[in-house]
Amino acid sequence: MALVGSHGRRVPSFPVIVMLMGPPGSGKGTQAARIAARYAVPHISTGDALRAAVKAETPLGQQVADTLASGRLVGDELITDLVRERLSAPDAAAGCVLDGFPRTPAQAAALDTIVDPAALIVALLVAPDDEIVRRLASRRVCDHCAITQSVSDDEDPDRHGCPYCGGNLVRRSDDHPETVRRRLATYASLATPLIDFYRGRPTFGTIDGLQNPTRVTAALCAHIDRIKTSAFRAED
Repeated sequence: MALVGSHGRRVPSFPVIVMLMGPPGSGKGTQAARIAARYAVPHISTGDALRAAVKAETPLGQQVADTLASGRLVGDELITDLVRERLSAPDAAAGCVLDGFPRTPAQAAALDTIVDPAALIVALLVAPDDEIVRRLASRRVCDHCAITQSVSDDEDPDRHGCPYCGGNLVRRSDDHPETVRRRLATYASLATPLIDFYRGRPTFGTIDGLQNPTRVTAALCAHIDRIKTSAFRAED
């Protein structure tokens, strides 16, 4: 389907459904927020969706609450139902940016039954492990204003306070090199089968996550727009 614009040209109704993948420290959170704003679609985090469903006390939210209260992990079927419910909301009619879903091939297969697989744009942010370790090792957060920033290799964050408020710059516990390497190993074990699931699709693309964040955003938008343009041409 396509709409007719004010100048008589057809405007593609292709939804922007983006699924960002990438290791910890690759900038997924920053890019998800930017892409959601750029295309005026909601940024759907499964963590946020879980909390919203529980707060709203929907039937599905009550199931989730019971699961979380018992200390069990939310299973593939339940998290898929949660995403299906969230994607049915009016604000997701034009698309969304998925954050944290799917995480397994089973969830990915289920997502294909919720949205048109041809409309799912998959973007993988790639970066070498050593560079991610270096990047996160230089990251600090102010213990007063909570702004996250980077420090140079020759700068001692213990001697230089936050440039914004003068507070103390501290390293997050999960940014220590040893912890980051464990997180990367866990990511690789979970992400490899999922990447294999999507790699052969024409809507799959890889982006260099080590570029300047603005360049990463531009590359993501170029990938998304290319898929949208291809879909529009297929409708003609």
